[in-house]
Amino acid sequence: MLDVLQGFVHELRAAGLPVSMTENLDAMRAVEHVQIADRDIFKAALGATLVKHHHHWNAFETVFDVYFSLYSPGVDGEGGVDDELWEALANEASGGGAGSDMSREELAAMLLEALMSMDRDELRRLAAMAVSAFAGMEPGRPVGGTYYLYRTLRQLDLDDLGARLMGRAQEAGAVPEDELAQRLQREEFDDRLRTLRELVEAEIRRRLVADRGVDAMARTLRKPLPEDVDFMHASRDEMLALQRAIYPLTRTLAARLAQRRRRRHRGHLDFRRTVRASLSYGGVPAEPKFRNPHPSKPEIMVVADISGSVASFARFTLQFVYAMASQFSKVRSWVFIDGIDEVTRFFQESDDVTEAVHRVNTEADVVWVDGHSDYGHALEVFHNNHLKEITPKSSIILLGDARNNYHAPQAWVLDALRKRAKHLYWLNPEPRGYWDTGDSVIAEYAPHCDGVYECRNLRQLERFVTTIAEG
Repeated sequence: MLDVLQGFVHELRAAGLPVSMTENLDAMRAVEHVQIADRDIFKAALGATLVKHHHHWNAFETVFDVYFSLYSPGVDGEGGVDDELWEALANEASGGGAGSDMSREELAAMLLEALMSMDRDELRRLAAMAVSAFAGMEPGRPVGGTYYLYRTLRQLDLDDLGARLMGRAQEAGAVPEDELAQRLQREEFDDRLRTLRELVEAEIRRRLVADRGVDAMARTLRKPLPEDVDFMHASRDEMLALQRAIYPLTRTLAARLAQRRRRRHRGHLDFRRTVRASLSYGGVPAEPKFRNPHPSKPEIMVVADISGSVASFARFTLQFVYAMASQFSKVRSWVFIDGIDEVTRFFQESDDVTEAVHRVNTEADVVWVDGHSDYGHALEVFHNNHLKEITPKSSIILLGDARNNYHAPQAWVLDALRKRAKHLYWLNPEPRGYWDTGDSVIAEYAPHCDGVYECRNLRQLERFVTTIAEG
């Protein structure tokens, strides 16, 4: 068990969860007082000691399900589990599985009875029989678990099971004629079918772990944490998770920055007050006095490419910067493709940053000729119209992949902007290895910037914002 727990913690760290040595020891002590057979309590004990943020819970669950799937209910003892499952898989592959002699109708009838009484033990046993009968699992076959799940659920036909459950309940008079009561009953049956699906998934995962090994399955199922999801390749669900992560993160980051700023910007020594205070100590300056600090906040000007290839990155970064607006004295923003338009007004007219970002995407005038990225023209227009508005307190942030469609880059514009601004930064959402390939001209812009940063995920963006907010 100690080896399993160490492997489990190692995999959590590989998935990105911050697990310290102290937390590791806490987890070891916690599991001394719970039985592994009581799966929910065992999982809660590990989660309470190893997970510090609720956004990390899904990653924790995935690793837990893999590492402790062989210790799930229905498996006798800890030793020899792999061998038993290997034999079971081999028997199924040769047509001798436990459920291979049972017809689909017979299994469906047994499932119907188990679902009506909601007998979890019986459901777990029938789920294992369904996997044996319908999944077609073979040892060593390089097929993903979703394929086996699809094959099994297609044969079980959960929609038909749900309809039969409802019909059985109506025949027994357990469902009133009231529409609300019927809807509640239907939701109850949907919940039971969801439980059956989870049991089938758990059984498939358990067999795959026995076949391929814990480490291999953990690597296969490993998913990035929300803060490590690549902006440019995030799915719809991942983007929603990122949106939900923005505001708690910005609040935490703002509090941390304010604390650091207070510490860093202590006032200068007040010599007169220090000498006056030293009279109480016989002329010894034992209690130095400082002037009141006047920390200044930077002024931010964001210029973002919102063409199709980097639109999600620009949208998310704008959202993040405006969520952190309290940490800056002023925030102004422009977006461009081959034309450029200032969009500060959208954020000033709405308290909802998400709505403002939506208006940026739909109302901003960013097409000049053909709607293909032209950094050179957009930067030249920005220089002509807004150069005099840049002050020594301004920090300019350029967002984009610098893919210029082979137009003139007009890099001299950045040199002119850099001379007037306090800082000029460039955030590139592409991997560093892709820079200066094809039509990328980032190497021509980089010498005029204070820094060019790879910014592909929330963790890198948070690190960059911390850098500029501190000064």
